[in-house]
Amino acid sequence: MRPGRGGRVGLHVTLLVGVAISLFPFYWTAVMATNTTQDIFRVPPKLVPGPELFENIGRLLSSIDFFGSMLNTVIVATSVTALVLFFDSIAAFAFAKFEFPGRNTLFALLMLAFMLPSQLALIPQFVIMVELGWVGTLNALIVPAAANAFGIFWMRQYIAGAVPDDLLAAARIDGCGFFRQYASIVLPVIRPGLAFLGITTFISTWNDYTWPLIVLVDPNNLTLQVALSQLKTAHDTDYSMIMAGTLLAVLPLALVFTLFARGFVRDAMAGALRG
Repeated sequence: MRPGRGGRVGLHVTLLVGVAISLFPFYWTAVMATNTTQDIFRVPPKLVPGPELFENIGRLLSSIDFFGSMLNTVIVATSVTALVLFFDSIAAFAFAKFEFPGRNTLFALLMLAFMLPSQLALIPQFVIMVELGWVGTLNALIVPAAANAFGIFWMRQYIAGAVPDDLLAAARIDGCGFFRQYASIVLPVIRPGLAFLGITTFISTWNDYTWPLIVLVDPNNLTLQVALSQLKTAHDTDYSMIMAGTLLAVLPLALVFTLFARGFVRDAMAGALRG
């Protein structure tokens, strides 16, 4: 049964309240970035944007190499996302649609790695980076993150339900090999799943702090999150300047989310209509 007028109004009000609660942290970041630190701690707090944004940005740019750090972060996040989408989808296709010796054992080990805390791998991973001579380089951020257990699990589940076995069998009869099946049949079908994985991978890589803090020993070769953390001092921290940097750091994430989310919704709706 369709909800009545009162139910629709209540639903819309609930959605608007949820949207307002979700967006308020971003609005509050903009307010703090456009005011002074004194305004941030004023009682009652100032809830409207102020005129100090460009002054805060100027102090930010004079304190750290913001654009250099952002370039490093863009390189790392873009490279990791591209590698994860390729390797995870290839591995997921093999797990979902092919029988090979040890498949179940390998997938069980993959799930075990997925459930273990990532912090357990920090020390062994750092030792490996030392042996390879990658400490202080972006390779130490990109290569270890080129594939992950969550992405393989997610894409395996997606491929198992979205790609028909009969279509793959027909492709094999026509002489299509593994990579031809992947490129011609699987990729067009799994674009919504790849869009979701791309969004989550890019955002998590962009916001990663612990591993870059450990492995990037050169203060002139930092990612954005580590560079912004250097703005906080033991005494007289300029929070308005930090919030200005945070606001600028969030803008690329909003752009990426908008682009990928539109593709995700478009492809998902197209698949639903075809179904």
